[in-house]
Amino acid sequence: MGSRSPPSPRTSCSLPEAGSSHLRRAPLIGVLAMQGAFAEHIRALEASGARTRVVRSAEDLEGLDGIVLPGGESTTMTMLMERVGLLGPLRAAIDQGLPTFATCAGMIVLARDVKDGMVDQHGLGLLDIAVRRNGYGRQVDSFEADLDVAGLEGKRFPGVFIRSPLVESTGKVEVIATHEGRAVAVRQGQIVALCFHPELTKDLRLHREFVRMASNNKAS
Repeated sequence: MGSRSPPSPRTSCSLPEAGSSHLRRAPLIGVLAMQGAFAEHIRALEASGARTRVVRSAEDLEGLDGIVLPGGESTTMTMLMERVGLLGPLRAAIDQGLPTFATCAGMIVLARDVKDGMVDQHGLGLLDIAVRRNGYGRQVDSFEADLDVAGLEGKRFPGVFIRSPLVESTGKVEVIATHEGRAVAVRQGQIVALCFHPELTKDLRLHREFVRMASNNKAS
């Protein structure tokens, strides 16, 4: 999935003006930018009141209040993170409680078990679910479905499913949304992971909820 060129690493977007106490309190959320649809998340996060930083190295994790693992190609993401020495530090940061918002391939990267993963694919293994890559089919099988998401006020959320992973089983996670009897959104501690793409809709409610989670982390 293509995206426009992102800001350079270590650069915070939408920086506050000197006199704005509201924006000075905005959480700083990193968006993994090894590959995939990260620009859309950056726009949604900034529209939801966060500052953002693209993450391409272990140094980019410093000072973050939260991180987003976007859609894309999970095998490519993990291989690139291993190559630049980011995989281990990212795993440690999330394991220590860094609020994390994962969509599609990001969910696969987090999963403890990838049923059809490559033999040499090493993910983060922090989310207690088993997934199957592209379990909902290929690009031509993309679809949208209105979802009831636990804790989300207002109308049902428009779920956009594009080459989405299929959650085959869950362990110690809270299932917060289902589609046709299967989990499509889960939460485990400070991790929220989705099979679908909220960044491709005009509905900012899930990004706003994550910005709120990151703000609470910042205050703690």
